[in-house]
Amino acid sequence: MSDWNDARAQAALLAMWQAALAAADPLACLAPHLPEPPRGRIIVVGAGKAAAKMALAVERAWADRALTGVVVTTHGADLPDPPARRIAMRQANHPTPDAPGAAAAAEMLALVQGLTADDLVLALISGGGSSLSTLPAPGLTLDDMIAVNRELLRSGAPIGVMNCIRKHLSAFSGGRLAAAAHPARVVTLAISDVPGDDPAVIASGPTVPDATTFEQARGHVASFGMDLPPAARAHLDRGAEESVKPGDPRLERAEFRMIATPRMALDAMAEAARAQGLTPFMLGDALEGEARELGADHARRALASKGAPRVLLSGGETTVTMQKGTVGSGGRNTECLLGMALELNAAPGIWAMCADSDGIDGRSPSAGAMLFPDTLARAGIDAHDALLAHRSHDVFEAAGTLMRTGPTLTNVNDLRAVIVARE
Repeated sequence: MSDWNDARAQAALLAMWQAALAAADPLACLAPHLPEPPRGRIIVVGAGKAAAKMALAVERAWADRALTGVVVTTHGADLPDPPARRIAMRQANHPTPDAPGAAAAAEMLALVQGLTADDLVLALISGGGSSLSTLPAPGLTLDDMIAVNRELLRSGAPIGVMNCIRKHLSAFSGGRLAAAAHPARVVTLAISDVPGDDPAVIASGPTVPDATTFEQARGHVASFGMDLPPAARAHLDRGAEESVKPGDPRLERAEFRMIATPRMALDAMAEAARAQGLTPFMLGDALEGEARELGADHARRALASKGAPRVLLSGGETTVTMQKGTVGSGGRNTECLLGMALELNAAPGIWAMCADSDGIDGRSPSAGAMLFPDTLARAGIDAHDALLAHRSHDVFEAAGTLMRTGPTLTNVNDLRAVIVARE
């Protein structure tokens, strides 16, 4: 008879979660990637959910260096205590752009103007940076970009598609920040939250060249049936202000260094799983697709598993396709977990966790949730109806299995673990 129960499974899931966050903590992983300090000035800029901790890590590593700068992170995030002192901290809204985010992006562009070849721009980039640094291209307004963002989130498009469109409506992303810093050296330190760890997709790539085009952006809008505001559609149709392309001489001194990735977090989870007596099996660190369908797939894999207690691990970013006018609750992680729960149908000996490493799942106040064999029974809510209405958060809130962590100040995308300890 298996000695696994709810309490042991919960402890193991929490140990894996904490190991993943520790592996992606900027205070632990950033300093080894810093470049040699320059002869000239050090300017620090950055955007993303990990920006506050990344800035503090720079200040600690370069405690005796003169530096200045500004980074933008999310409203409501608890800043490190003590926070960074020499690098100014701005806070903006996510996932809906706002005026403080646009102002922070404009401030960063102004800060890197007029530099010399002896100067260094250190760019701290992490997930969420696209929304946090939304600066409309000339001729567009912030209201236009808010409407675009709403349509992107509704469409169910993968992150690469969304960021292709964003880059072609932006005055900041798509390599434009690094181009503005020329001829200074630009070194980007990044934490990846995107499948495949593509530098051009993380935060819409403000410091790296962009190979996508206006034509591709228009194609994505058409293929996903997006209803963009007239000014945004007209801007894409004109195609007059392309993003910065590979080979552009303004980016010849730009370097990119990845300091944390989803795979690194999953490897840490696997190590923690072994310490808990589980054999880890990696399903992939870049899984995409409709959240509920991925959850059902993970459930089928768990039901088919045999042998010693094991854990199925995966990362990546799913999507939730919603009809216009649908409000919903939660985000892609609780929707993934609800799809999994329905497929498992209270099967004994299986426990799971789906959570966003940044601590915020969609619009909910939780990072995600845990699933036990009796979770749906305890919730007392029609799970099929809840899934159709995208109200997954309500189910796990009623069951009492939400993971309320608050912002973690890092972001390596979604993390999933399914423990299988069946007879």
